[in-house]
Amino acid sequence: MTHLLSKPCSLQFFSSRNASSLGVNQGGTRFSSSSIQQTSKLPCRRLVYRGKPNPGQFCIVRATTLPLSQEAKPQSGSASEVSHGNASSAKRVMVIGGDGYCGWATALHLSNKNYEVAIVDSLVRRLFDHQLGLDSLTPISSIHNRIRRWKSLTGKTIDLYIGDICDFEFLAETFKSFEPDSVVHFGEQRSAPYSMIDRSRAVFTQQNNVIGTLNVLFAIKEFREECHLVKLGTMGEYGTPNIDIEEGYITITHNGRTDTLPYPKQASSFYHLSKVHDSNNIAFTCKAWGIRATDLNQGVVYGVRTDETEMHEELSNRFDYDGVFGTALNRFCVQAAVGHPLTVYGKGGQTRGYLDIRDTVQCVELAISNPAKSGEFRVFNQFTEQFSVRDLAALVTRAGGKLGLNVETTSVPNPRVEAEEHYYNAKHTKLIELGLKPHLLSDSLLDSLLNFAVKYKDRVDTKQIMPSVSWRKIGAKPATVAA
Repeated sequence: MTHLLSKPCSLQFFSSRNASSLGVNQGGTRFSSSSIQQTSKLPCRRLVYRGKPNPGQFCIVRATTLPLSQEAKPQSGSASEVSHGNASSAKRVMVIGGDGYCGWATALHLSNKNYEVAIVDSLVRRLFDHQLGLDSLTPISSIHNRIRRWKSLTGKTIDLYIGDICDFEFLAETFKSFEPDSVVHFGEQRSAPYSMIDRSRAVFTQQNNVIGTLNVLFAIKEFREECHLVKLGTMGEYGTPNIDIEEGYITITHNGRTDTLPYPKQASSFYHLSKVHDSNNIAFTCKAWGIRATDLNQGVVYGVRTDETEMHEELSNRFDYDGVFGTALNRFCVQAAVGHPLTVYGKGGQTRGYLDIRDTVQCVELAISNPAKSGEFRVFNQFTEQFSVRDLAALVTRAGGKLGLNVETTSVPNPRVEAEEHYYNAKHTKLIELGLKPHLLSDSLLDSLLNFAVKYKDRVDTKQIMPSVSWRKIGAKPATVAA
């Protein structure tokens, strides 16, 4: 095995654990060393390949971005101009899951803010689309072309490590190579419906999420003990209790005694349960090992544009509208754009916290720049407003009417097991206190989202709009996808 390199324009392979243990061979698709070499057409001046993979193993790619002849001049004050030995050098941030919806926007935002950024990703999210016959509303470029374009526009380099964090050997090499000061961990299977498709996806979700996070914790302990973990959690860990939801902890008095305890968790899917397990593991390692960690319990994200992704079409973020990965407001905007009735599940009183993706990247930066103390496990509730599904449908209907769209709403049987009318009041003050300036859901923002959906409506596969995953009908038999 060879160590991962960080020099420009190099690409490197080393064998890793069997791909079948990663869940990447579900549906009969598997990445191989040959397929990676064929699809990763990097205009590099040098190719480094050491060691031949064993049969049944796949390869991990370590790639950087641009031939020197095409590199832009570094911008003034960029991380590339700062010596690593200088106390004022930019913080080094590893973004795990940096090819995904939240991760890509965050990686660009941090790079633009002069952090030295590395993306770590297995690219398995793209494989899920292939397996399930899904596609982003927006055309998205390969991760290599994305990073190459960012370099050409800004002069800023984003390192890329392709591999699975469930493989500790890969993760260890990545930590030793990049030496992060902060790790932003988005690298988990993020869809509740995906985790409820069948037994194999439920198992994959928990194995990938829980073991991956455990590996990150061990890597911090072994190689970067001062590193700050910023972990993406979910408001879904709390469920919908009939009391106010606090930020991570609740002070209770019982039989005359008072204590502050972790807020009770009521997860509603195998995905949400994996997040609860993560939170418990992180809290324990903070106490036992002195790890510093911030858990960002994020609400439902909407939108697609950030200042950075708007710079070029090759930097565009993904926009999911299907019943597996699409979030409520994004789905409603696409449905309105193509003339499909808005699909409100059940009574529509399900209330959650929501935030613009521009606030996601802002919250992550605030957590990084205000790190937790050694041994501290902080929990921030990361959202800006609360809406019911019924509220969102009404807002989209009104905004669509102003644009000349005939928007209708229909109630469909709820595929989930959840309360459809309930009390919901969640606290979210800590990020505001750190300086969060929210982008609230306005008429102009809804107009922008709807116009965006209309622009790409020819890419919509209407067969993917209706929900197809049932919480009650999940079984052990692998689910198949019709062509």
